[in-house]
Amino acid sequence: MSKKWVLTQQSFDELLAWLDPNREQAGRRYEEIRLRLIKIFTCRGCLESEDLADETLNRVAKKLADIRDSFEGNRALYFYGVANKVHLEYLRRMRAPLPELPEPHPEGIEEEYECLERCMEYLPDGQRELVLQYYQEEKGAKIAARRRLAERLGIGLNALRIRAFRIRANLQECVQDCLRQQAA
Repeated sequence: MSKKWVLTQQSFDELLAWLDPNREQAGRRYEEIRLRLIKIFTCRGCLESEDLADETLNRVAKKLADIRDSFEGNRALYFYGVANKVHLEYLRRMRAPLPELPEPHPEGIEEEYECLERCMEYLPDGQRELVLQYYQEEKGAKIAARRRLAERLGIGLNALRIRAFRIRANLQECVQDCLRQQAA
């Protein structure tokens, strides 16, 4: 299994320098590009827009040594081109067939639970953690827990609700597909 490339401080500094010689301008440009990438992925219906934007930025930083001297033109366009590739990979990953299940239990509720467990395994760690924490508590404790979760993620409650809704919708679709596979 290959190790995932990690953005280092040096790589980040080189990326900023490539965007603009003025560090402050480069930082603004970086944030503009990141926000634009998040919007692009969100508009394309991606559930993990921020993660995909960060993956795009990391890939450009990783490739920077190869393109730094030869690239001409608007550098933001390079990021958007890489984003298209990241989006295609995301779509393939989301449409990947589920592996075969072991022998299902005869009771319907057990089958649903088994499918849910299986679908939960396919969620990225961040999404799995979010949905588990989002639905963890009850009544007043649930509200407080969701506030803390939103604060920890640095987003508003409404954005948290939307994320949880999208993850839940994907899980429901996955569970239904799984149950159809079992019935066939």
